[in-house]
Amino acid sequence: MPRRFFLAIVTAASAALLLGCNRADVITVGLNVELTGSIPTVGKSCVNAAAMAAREVNARGGIALGDKTVPVKLRIEDNEDKAEGAAAVAQKFVSAGCVAMIGPNASRNAVPAAVVAESNKLLMISPWSTNPKLTEGKRYIYRACFTDDFQGVVVAAFVLKKLAFTKAAVLFDMASEYNKGIASVFKTEFTRSGGTLTAFESYATGDKDFSAQLSKIKQSGAEVLFLPNYYNEVPLQIRQARQQGFTGAIVGSDSWGSEEILKLGGDLMNGCYFTTHYAPDIATEKAKKFIGDYTALYGAKPDDVAALTYDACAMLFESIQKAASRDPEKVRAQLSVLSEFEGVTGAMRFTPGSGSPFKSAVVIQIKNNAFTYYDSINPL
Repeated sequence: MPRRFFLAIVTAASAALLLGCNRADVITVGLNVELTGSIPTVGKSCVNAAAMAAREVNARGGIALGDKTVPVKLRIEDNEDKAEGAAAVAQKFVSAGCVAMIGPNASRNAVPAAVVAESNKLLMISPWSTNPKLTEGKRYIYRACFTDDFQGVVVAAFVLKKLAFTKAAVLFDMASEYNKGIASVFKTEFTRSGGTLTAFESYATGDKDFSAQLSKIKQSGAEVLFLPNYYNEVPLQIRQARQQGFTGAIVGSDSWGSEEILKLGGDLMNGCYFTTHYAPDIATEKAKKFIGDYTALYGAKPDDVAALTYDACAMLFESIQKAASRDPEKVRAQLSVLSEFEGVTGAMRFTPGSGSPFKSAVVIQIKNNAFTYYDSINPL
C-alpha cells in the first residue's frame, strides 16, 4: 500500500475515533505508534497487526462484558518517532479515558510514554521495547518481548560459543535508550565470559558518516562487529565498514527485524546474523495461521513487530475478557496475574510484579537475501 494512502487511512480512523474512548458501546484501545520519522515500517506493522487482531475479535461479536459483547475500536495516533510526541500521545489517551494503550515500540519513545502512563494509571503494553527501564518499578506497564538484559547475554554467548570469536567491537547510537542499553549489556557479558572488546564506538542519532569509528574498529583487530542499531541505519554502517576494509562477521539485534533492511542493504546483508523474537520458517501452528492470515490481508509477511503487536493485543483482550469490564484497574488486575501465555512469538512466562516476560529468542542468518532460522535460545 502506498505510504500516502496508508497515512490517510490512519488519519481518518483516528479522527473517527476522536471521541470514542468514553463511549459505553465500545472498548477503545489507544495505539501509540511511529508512523512517521525514521522507522515508519515499525509503525505500519504495528497498526496492521492491531487492526487484524481487533477485526478478528469483532468478527466473533466483540469481547464479553457481563451479559453483552462489546466491539473493540482502535484510536491510532502518530508519535512521529519522538520521545515528546510519544508522551503527548499517552497523555491524550489518559484524557480520553482509553481502556489501555498499545505501544510505543522503540524504547526511546516507550520509556517516556511509560512515565506518563504509570503516573496516570493508564495500562500500557509495548510490543517491541526491550529496554529494562520500561517496566522497572511500575505496575501499569507491560511488554510482549524479551529485554535487552537477556538479548545482550544471548548475543555475547552466540558470538563466543557459536561463532567462536573472542575479539569483538561495537558501534552504537549513544543517544538512543535501546542501542546504548544493549551495547552496554553485550560489553559486560562478552568480557565477563572471556572475550576481548577491542573497540566500543558511538555516534549521534542522524549521523551518516561512520568512517572514523569504523576505521578504529578495523584497526583494533576485531573479528566480529556488533551493530545494535535500527534497520534504517545498519545497511549504511555495513557498507562503510566494508569500505574501510573490515572483513569480519557482523551481528545485530532485534532492531534488524524488518525486511526493509534487505531492500536497503541488498547483498551486503548476506552472511550477517541477528537475534529476534520469532522465525516464520519454524513457526508453530498458531503462528502459521497468523502468518497466513496476515499475508492474505496485507500482501506481505508479518515482521517481528507485527507478531509482537498481535501478541500484545491478545494479552490485553484476554485480560479484558477475564475482567468482564472495561475498567482499566480491573483489566490491570487480570493482566498482573497472567503467569503463562502462548503467543505467535512463542511461550511467555510472567512472574508476579513484573511486566516483562521470560521467553525464547531466535538467531536469524541472512542468506540469499532472506531471513533464515539459525538457532534458538530458551530461558524457560
